[in-house]
Amino acid sequence: MTLVPTTLGVDLGTSGLKLVLLGRDGSVVAESEAAYDVEHPRPGRSESAPTAWTTALGTALDDLAARAAGLGEVAVRAVGVAGQMHAAVLVDAAGDAVVPAVLWTDARATDRLDRWRALPDAVRAPLANPLVPGMTGPVLDWFAAHDPGALDRAAHVLLPKDVVRAWLVDDAALPVATTDRSDAAGTLLWDVPADAWAADVVAHLDLPARLLPGVAPSDAVAGTTARLARWFPASGTAVPVVVGGGDTPAARLAVGAPGLHVNLGTGAQVMAALDQPQPALDPVVHTFADTGSGPAARWYRLAAVQNAGLALGWALRVLGLGWSDGLALARTVPDGAGGVTFLPFLTGERGGVAGPGARGAWTGLREGTGRPELVRAAVEGMVFAVAAAVDLLETAPGAVVVTGGGSRDPLVRRLLADALGRPVHRVGLRSATAVGAALLAARGTGDPVEPVVATDEPELPGPGRADVVEHLARWREAAAALG
Repeated sequence: MTLVPTTLGVDLGTSGLKLVLLGRDGSVVAESEAAYDVEHPRPGRSESAPTAWTTALGTALDDLAARAAGLGEVAVRAVGVAGQMHAAVLVDAAGDAVVPAVLWTDARATDRLDRWRALPDAVRAPLANPLVPGMTGPVLDWFAAHDPGALDRAAHVLLPKDVVRAWLVDDAALPVATTDRSDAAGTLLWDVPADAWAADVVAHLDLPARLLPGVAPSDAVAGTTARLARWFPASGTAVPVVVGGGDTPAARLAVGAPGLHVNLGTGAQVMAALDQPQPALDPVVHTFADTGSGPAARWYRLAAVQNAGLALGWALRVLGLGWSDGLALARTVPDGAGGVTFLPFLTGERGGVAGPGARGAWTGLREGTGRPELVRAAVEGMVFAVAAAVDLLETAPGAVVVTGGGSRDPLVRRLLADALGRPVHRVGLRSATAVGAALLAARGTGDPVEPVVATDEPELPGPGRADVVEHLARWREAAAALG
């Protein structure tokens, strides 16, 4: 049987996990995915049990092995994990969670942000990011105030991908308490100009510095795993696993870090490269690190929309529609959704597009409004929130590269092209993040590859763009009125 050497990339998303086997020629050999639920035990809270992530990984590996069965004798030569950013996972010395993971959409730490705003300017400015309650730092602050026992039981605070990597590794080269700069920079505990943990912030807020993990390059080998031999026996029992990175920078790595990049999933991220980060008080956009290290370390600016696919998925559920049926129904309604506007801010936003206290709404309802108009308004509301985020970056004119599951439907791409007045190129990767994770693994084990990335024909602004721009203006007015 023909031996097929591959690299495995893991994309640990908010509500699902995707896997990619990347061949030595950079092509996707096989891929799979598995879903899990986000728990909301109280209003404003978003949690996941890390065991749900590792269970989903096993399920996805079952499916991946079945899909790859006819390809030959598949051997995984290295593994990379990329995952949802900003969360806080309190773990013991073995890497097992002591409480459920608190996710980026969680708002419990909102009441702690005044402490962060009161930091001396010279201490807060190097964070160079908006203050967001779902980021690791404010969540740690919340635990210190409301559940100090959880901090006492914890040995480390990790990011989600670090937990899954620790589960995979059974012969460690690096400590369990290890992350990378691309994830660390999204914690609100990172000194952006210094590219290091923000020791002054930790000290001023009296946070437990002992919990912070060490930082290693994203492509450094964290150890090896024997687990994959169960699914791919030809892999052997010592497959290298690299440290990995955040999902967004991993996706940017896969698509070549273009000038303007929109990743449209549960949330949406609008990104543009940044040459030199600077301290900033109260910025409306984020400054995050990429997966490079040393002389190759780079940065990017990011405008975030927390409620993208999350809000559209909610609208479809309450309307009793699946994704394909719902989007088909949306296409039966002209632009403007019959005057109905959807504001997708179910969990609040990070500022800029909307504030943490903003909430969702359908407005402009009439007696004749039905499910078609409601679902069409939900699609437009998601796209218009992304367009508002693009404006925050003030980028030069040019094409937009889009990735993520939310960009698969042509209606979404057409509305985005019209709203932005730019060509929209969709990259034909089911999970750019998983591909980016695989690239990190290949790079870290001395066998780098270039991904084979197919790009759809660009969606160009159409003759009806003026109408879409008018509807976008109406949406902006409704968002401003909502506060």
